[in-house]
Amino acid sequence: MNPFEMVVLIVAIVVLGRVISSKYRAGHARGEQNDTAMAAENARLKHEMQQLKDRIGTLERIAVDKRSRLADEIDALGRD
Repeated sequence: MNPFEMVVLIVAIVVLGRVISSKYRAGHARGEQNDTAMAAENARLKHEMQQLKDRIGTLERIAVDKRSRLADEIDALGRD
């Protein structure tokens, strides 16, 4: 192998290594952005879930209270 071929081979290896390295870094950075986006989405969904639980609790309280009030009114009518 003459010196010119050796230089070309070394340059080719270095360039190939740089290309692979940059692709790996780009993929890794994209993965970190996805992790950040997923964490933000999870926090938003947890907040929304808590709001829905609060609403359901309020609706249950209203439903139970109306039944209780209705029963009390019926009992009051029976006493008169």
